[in-house]
Amino acid sequence: MGRFLDLTLSGLTSGAVYAAVALALVLIWRSTRIVNFAQGGMLMVTTSLAGTVLGHGGSYWLALAVAVAGGLVLGAVVERVLVRPVEKRSPLDAVVVTFGLLVLLQGLAGMLFGGTPRSYPPAFSIAGFRVAGHQLLFSPNDVWVILVVLGIMAALALVFRHTSLGLKMRAAAFAPEVARLLGVRVGRMLTVGWALAAVVGAVAGVLIAPSTFVSPTAFDATLVFGFTAAVIGGLDSPPGAVIGGLFLGLVLGYVSGYFGSDIVTLGALVVLIVVLMVRPNGLFGHGVRRRV
Repeated sequence: MGRFLDLTLSGLTSGAVYAAVALALVLIWRSTRIVNFAQGGMLMVTTSLAGTVLGHGGSYWLALAVAVAGGLVLGAVVERVLVRPVEKRSPLDAVVVTFGLLVLLQGLAGMLFGGTPRSYPPAFSIAGFRVAGHQLLFSPNDVWVILVVLGIMAALALVFRHTSLGLKMRAAAFAPEVARLLGVRVGRMLTVGWALAAVVGAVAGVLIAPSTFVSPTAFDATLVFGFTAAVIGGLDSPPGAVIGGLFLGLVLGYVSGYFGSDIVTLGALVVLIVVLMVRPNGLFGHGVRRRV
């Protein structure tokens, strides 16, 4: 029973990070109907910037602020410079651009920050809580990770449902022609969507960095699992991204704990196939035709 509890708590922590990456992917999909395969590279760059701040004596919170600011700028620049020229072309063009951007960011990171994996300190203690004489595999830092992801989810829900900015972003994504007639600057809203998504990704990178080593390709697996979580939850649904991430984290935690870490990727594939066989649009997705 103790092992099951440890795996559950550990899975929730990993799932929270997958949920944050899934949220970033969903935000971009909702605004431009593009799956951003460069998201892993973007959050790697912002996390590397944060690591540089720490390496020069900055605090964890300053590094987090730098990562967020870097994500905001990077997301806006990518949308304006790389995505906007191809967003009205064939969907395949946008996919190629994001893959190319991923390779470019990984190459630049290798030149600027080096290819040697670097450790990243956690915000709080990673020593597990002790309950009834048993030390759980769940620490204050894990609580921080889960609370941050839930906070991001709540903040995004507030923005999209209860602010004029959120209404304009939704209108620009789902009915751009009508939005333009109503005076909405659709291009600006799309830029804001990419910037917000990059900020969420930057936070996710800082959250997961203490459990891995930061390097140009360190977050590739995180992107794969985040994308899987987004598809499971439904690419149109931010709540689905969170639930899909937590669900995937739990499943992979059990698979790793009971069957070995070597088949974790296979476990994610099986979960994805089963969910799509039952719900082709994801658990919370809508059966509407989308660009792929």
